Amino acid sequence: MEVNGSVGVVTGGASGLGEGLVRMLMQGGARAVVLDLPSSKGAELVDELGTDSAQFVEVDVAQPDQVERAMAAAHQAFGRIDVVANCAGVSPASLVLSRNKDLYPLDVFRRAVDINLNGLFDVVRWSAYYMSNNEPSAEGERGLIVNVASIAGYEGQMGQAAYAASKGGVIALTLPLARDLARWGIRVMAVAPGIMDTGMLAGIDEERRSKLIDIHVFPKRLGRPDDFARLVRCFMEDTLLNGEVVRLDAATRLNVR
Repeated sequence: MEVNGSVGVVTGGASGLGEGLVRMLMQGGARAVVLDLPSSKGAELVDELGTDSAQFVEVDVAQPDQVERAMAAAHQAFGRIDVVANCAGVSPASLVLSRNKDLYPLDVFRRAVDINLNGLFDVVRWSAYYMSNNEPSAEGERGLIVNVASIAGYEGQMGQAAYAASKGGVIALTLPLARDLARWGIRVMAVAPGIMDTGMLAGIDEERRSKLIDIHVFPKRLGRPDDFARLVRCFMEDTLLNGEVVRLDAATRLNVR
């Protein structure tokens, strides 16, 4: 799949990894639909990029009725959907049982799973529905779905029970989704980012930032949205990539804490 001329849909596309991907698509000659919350800067991003080739659609991916409407609007915007990236997500932090014996709030756990896993799957199924109507390429390809997991899905740290569980689910989904959708010529890949310099790190001091950078084996820097975007471009262009989770983490392995 070539970036030029394609149509991409990106959840969480107004910031962080999603924004980086939207910018790469636009710079490569694609058209893009940004799916994000009404409170996001999606409208401003689309105004900056140009409304002829980009559209913003409001959605909370944890709400199935909103997902159905948003995916229909995304398809209608440019008449097709070639690549979808699920970048929307939350990362709540809480111990299962605190020092004071306070229990992990169950509603927080449910919300994380609803957004990071259930909402992602909802977008995946609607993506497959619309992609299945695409004319296949010479290889029979009709589309690509890229899901964002996390290295926490493998090595979750203290306080990451909900986040790690939801991202572990994304990792486990990858191969079954690829197998399910192979008959339609739809590939499925996942990325497990490490420590990325996005809004999730907003507000941390320089000492903490330096410690996070030091966890990386090489290179000694935080990941950037453009690192993620280049990897997705590789997925688009190399059709042999399918059913795999790629760690984007500078060889980082998370310790107990």
